[in-house]
Amino acid sequence: MAEPLIVEHEQELNVERITSDGMTWVNIEKPTSRETDHLAQTYHFHPLDLDDCLSRRQRPKLDEYEEYVFIVLHFPVFSQEMRVTVPSQVSAFIGTDYLVTLHDGTLKPLAKLFRDCQLHSEARQANMKSSGYLLYRIADRLIDYCLPITYKIMENLERVEDEIFDTRGRGTVIELSVLRRDIISYRRVVWPMRAVIGSLRQKTERFTTEDMEVFWGDLTDHVDKIWDTLDECKEIVEGLKDTNDSLYSHRTNEVIRILTIISTIMLPLTLVASVYGMNIPLPGENRDLSFVVILIIMAVVIGTMLAFFHRRRWI
Repeated sequence: MAEPLIVEHEQELNVERITSDGMTWVNIEKPTSRETDHLAQTYHFHPLDLDDCLSRRQRPKLDEYEEYVFIVLHFPVFSQEMRVTVPSQVSAFIGTDYLVTLHDGTLKPLAKLFRDCQLHSEARQANMKSSGYLLYRIADRLIDYCLPITYKIMENLERVEDEIFDTRGRGTVIELSVLRRDIISYRRVVWPMRAVIGSLRQKTERFTTEDMEVFWGDLTDHVDKIWDTLDECKEIVEGLKDTNDSLYSHRTNEVIRILTIISTIMLPLTLVASVYGMNIPLPGENRDLSFVVILIIMAVVIGTMLAFFHRRRWI
């Protein structure tokens, strides 16, 4: 016998619903006040929680009520235009036989999981065992989605490290600044999420008959691993910044040193040329001989100064 399945989509509202074996998953992408009003009438959620679903500045949190638990989580999404990791909010209401998720549609793993449950009975059997287990599956996919972003940051660090020691690189300062901003933004997303993920097992255990301690523990380990990696990235980018500053300071000093040597050598030559260029009688009536003498004097001055600089190890 095929399992009972009901897939609904309200025509006037951006609300999709899957009901299978007494378990309902309501998914809302890009929610507006119309969708939250619909939820208020259907499930009687607290008005403040529904307002938080529409807020883009809401901090990750977990509110427990007698009939349901309200959860707000932020997950990282890399913005190609801004070249920085930005937070994408997921709000969830979990009850005994239902799970309501609200998000802006930028989290592809969440959208893909919902489509799989719509189209395939195997996906529904594997993920919709209970509301508590479904919440874990969603969180697990979204946290795994963080790993490629983390690995990409590590690759960018290695690339910038190679560019720092390339004397031809001129955009390293900008690349370091962009990468540093990306790491800071990513850390700002992950830090508050750690506390919420760590308390989900205890707060949602009444919504599943399975022992979820191992599952949530594994998820917490993944979040801690991401945070530890970001800590390492932060230390690396700070070290690369200091190294880049030192190298640029050294290169600048080298340029200034060369220009100073050239200026110092040219100064006495300019003096000699200025003296012999004055419109007054000078020793030597033969112009050709005077010119040769001037050149010899300049050559002696240059040689003497170069020998002095070399002896002092300035060049």
